[in-house]
Amino acid sequence: MATTTATGSCLCGAVNVTAKAALGDIGACHCDTCRNWGGGPYLSVDCASSATFTGEEYIAVFQSSQWAERAFCKQCGTHLYYRLKQNNQYMLPAGLLDPAEGLSMSHQVFIDEKPHYYAFSGDTKNFTGEEIFELFGANANGS
Repeated sequence: MATTTATGSCLCGAVNVTAKAALGDIGACHCDTCRNWGGGPYLSVDCASSATFTGEEYIAVFQSSQWAERAFCKQCGTHLYYRLKQNNQYMLPAGLLDPAEGLSMSHQVFIDEKPHYYAFSGDTKNFTGEEIFELFGANANGS
């Protein structure tokens, strides 16, 4: 999978991000927490541990589980990232990155929690919550 340097900023411009982004690889998370956080699935780009931010004083961080945290801009509320604490892996919102051309959805996680009222077209790799926890070496309790 090829990578490129991607940049982006929140709505008000107080926070800027630069990251190595996986080209063409958007993931959709359907877990209850992501849907509660953003009102729908979380569409993200895996940026490994390469994300750097300016405007740190405007970043609010919320510990959403034992294994992950989420951040947003204190000024405008823009979602900035989901980060796995174990390996410092950043999942940045796909729409945060400029430009978003060339990106396509490759996988969906927590497919077993996806509500019936929406569906994506195209073929993707689909993972249940249990499969994701196994992949990352954690169980549902985050251990």
